[in-house]
Amino acid sequence: MLTSKFSGQGFKVGLLSLALSLALTGCGDSDDGVDGLAGIEGSQGLVGEAGDNGVDGTNGTDGVNGSAGTDGVNGVDGTNGVDGLNGVDGKSIPTALSIEVVGRFATGIYGKSAAEIVQFHKTSNSAFSVNAADNKIEVINLTNLPTTQVGSPVSDESLSSSAFTFPSSVTVKDGAGVDKTMQLGAVNSIAIKDDLLALAVEGSVKQENGAILFYSLSALGEGTFIKAVEAGALPDMVTFTQDGLKVLVANEGEPNTDYSNDPEGSITVIAVTDAMPADVATTINMTTDMVFSDDNLDSDDYDTDEKRMELLAKSGVKFAGPAGNTAAKDLEPEYITVSADSKMAYVSLQENNAIGIINLDDLTIEVKALGYKDWGKYQLDFSNTDEVPSFKSVQGLYGLYQPDTLASYTWNGSTFIISANEGDSRDYDAYTEEYRIKDLEDDLGKTLSTELQMQYDETGGKDYLGRLKVTAALGDADDDGEFEKLFTYGARSFSIWDQNANLVFDSGDDFGKISSAILGNNFNAAHTENKGDNRSDDKGGEPEAIEVGEIGDRTYAFIAQERAGDLFVYDITNPFNTAFVAHYNNRDFTVDFELDDGLTEPCDPAEGMDCTDVNMAGDLGPESIKFISAENSPTANPLLIIGNEVSGTVTVYQVTEK
Repeated sequence: MLTSKFSGQGFKVGLLSLALSLALTGCGDSDDGVDGLAGIEGSQGLVGEAGDNGVDGTNGTDGVNGSAGTDGVNGVDGTNGVDGLNGVDGKSIPTALSIEVVGRFATGIYGKSAAEIVQFHKTSNSAFSVNAADNKIEVINLTNLPTTQVGSPVSDESLSSSAFTFPSSVTVKDGAGVDKTMQLGAVNSIAIKDDLLALAVEGSVKQENGAILFYSLSALGEGTFIKAVEAGALPDMVTFTQDGLKVLVANEGEPNTDYSNDPEGSITVIAVTDAMPADVATTINMTTDMVFSDDNLDSDDYDTDEKRMELLAKSGVKFAGPAGNTAAKDLEPEYITVSADSKMAYVSLQENNAIGIINLDDLTIEVKALGYKDWGKYQLDFSNTDEVPSFKSVQGLYGLYQPDTLASYTWNGSTFIISANEGDSRDYDAYTEEYRIKDLEDDLGKTLSTELQMQYDETGGKDYLGRLKVTAALGDADDDGEFEKLFTYGARSFSIWDQNANLVFDSGDDFGKISSAILGNNFNAAHTENKGDNRSDDKGGEPEAIEVGEIGDRTYAFIAQERAGDLFVYDITNPFNTAFVAHYNNRDFTVDFELDDGLTEPCDPAEGMDCTDVNMAGDLGPESIKFISAENSPTANPLLIIGNEVSGTVTVYQVTEK
């Protein structure tokens, strides 16, 4: 039996030696011996080093999705974001107006300015109209005026008048208070304040001083002569300030046809105290009473007529006249409107394309150029030969605003002026500035720039753009014999200006487009015959008369075109957000007639004229508009009174909100 000393490694070696010895003993030729007993199992061998990692097994199949968990608790609300900016205010829809003829007065005199300037006298409920043909005032009572339209608006003669005459000579006081007699000519304008009436009457010689005749009006509209006050040359328009303390007169000072007598334009100011006018007026001249607000200028920069004329011309004021022309002679006051506070007045200087701003405290005037309308941005019809409405833009063609009538109103405490941009040229025997484009080369030896010539050719030449009348006083700035720009008369629109004569709004080409859409081929017709499109080459429809009035809580502008007779209405409550509202034309274009207001007898058959049916043609040549508020109206409805100088008619319209 083995002892314990063979335990461990010694034991393993001993067993191995014994096995080897036995094996060697049995290796003879004799038979093998019997196998020995199995040895005792040895103890565990040493652990071998770890083998390399095996290759990764393939991914197992995805397990089945578990069921959805329950919703979590809502989180706390976040803080509100900053408010966004307010959107732009939407435009108000203009209120629709109903325009109806409720009365009409006819003088029966055609082509002689028998119904020109109109006014209204509240005490007698009467319309007053200047009848230059008979040199009298028509007083038309409106007390029983209906509130529904008459049966035949174009031929109605439901109203009648009484005559209001004035003397052919008056006695006035000169500057020294000495009486002198003045011979009078035609009456040009009328104004009424309460029961005081003022008439502007030119001298028997147009270039001499005229006079303002004052009358006190009774409850029946009858006048009692008070006095006459001397005014300037050709007093063309008269008005009262809103407070009634001053009468203002625009003395146009037009030359005679050979320019041998060209008086200076001026403004006459007559003080009124307790309805009594002063004996002698104050004059605002166009020389020493002219001021310039530009602080970069000193008084000695405009202390001569030459300096004033140069400054004004550079600013854009148009001057056109023969040799020896001066600023004072060239500036021709046309029409005056007064601010609501009676501190400022504004006068149109039509031929000069300017407005004069009058300070009624220090009696000075500042002349502001109005600039030009770019016909490259709008469209106009410039030819009368095609006899159809046809509108095109012309690059390099500009319109002179040249307003005739002005009116004014207040918005946000500021004064705004509205103007009817008729246009006018100087065209006399001794001097003219007016030429058709096609005649510039033949008559003046001047050509068009390459750009203008190209457009001239593209439009069709002499029968198209060549027909348009332009001024030769502007356009050739470097005097090289080539017109780089062309300037035509009037803007065929109405405009709104701020108190500094800056443009706020212009109606663009609205009038032509609206009129042609409604009247078709009758648009731009003359007021002397029913022939359409025959004024397109001149000044279009010629916006002549303008008035402003309030109906309800809206302020409206009413504009009448002298030639075709269109009446346009715009909502101007906010001058920066205007809107077209209505159009009306009280004329029958199917009636055949022809007259010539340039003749001594406009309807003379010996001259080929035919006025047989002219009384059926409607209103011809609207010259002035007077708005009557509902408060002052004899019918308690707003009214428009329009004087039509060619047809010699006064038409009363009722204008109400629909």
